[in-house]
Amino acid sequence: MLNRYTNDYIKEIIQYIMTTANINLEIRPDESGINMSYNFIGHYIGVDFTRLISAWEEMDAPLSLDSYIKTLTIHELGHAVDRAALLESLERTIEIFRTKNSNLASEIYNDRELLSMLMEEHEMNIIFEETAWMNAERLNADFNFVDHSTLSNVRKHSLTTYQRLYLADLKRYEILSENQDVKTA
Repeated sequence: MLNRYTNDYIKEIIQYIMTTANINLEIRPDESGINMSYNFIGHYIGVDFTRLISAWEEMDAPLSLDSYIKTLTIHELGHAVDRAALLESLERTIEIFRTKNSNLASEIYNDRELLSMLMEEHEMNIIFEETAWMNAERLNADFNFVDHSTLSNVRKHSLTTYQRLYLADLKRYEILSENQDVKTA
């Protein structure tokens, strides 16, 4: 990690954004491999400091680490603003989680009903991500944390991951559906 970008330095940027936006959450170290995440059950922001730096380095458009952290922070605060909707999804989220954990990946990808559940999870995640980005845009409009181009570039980079996973599983679902339809015809 670059010397000047210590964990404390990163936390200071996150804390500055939260204080300015008047949305104060606990910041917890999180070695999950996800650069920054909002835990709606515990109502805190998790930060994988190592992944945060490497994700910043993966950005196509050049931007400062400060701007990247600010943008991710307002995105996570965008999730916090949407906490009620996230909590409403909790029962279904737990149901999907349990189903996924009680089945092998090969079982999920060979069963149209199980794969349909996975598609539902992808769709929920994309909706929550898009909503968080809309909320981030509102926060940014109110406080002018980063320029529009930075927000747009980080948003695009972030959503690409969700969309890529969704499209890959959608293709599997379509192939599975076609194969099962041929068998039943």
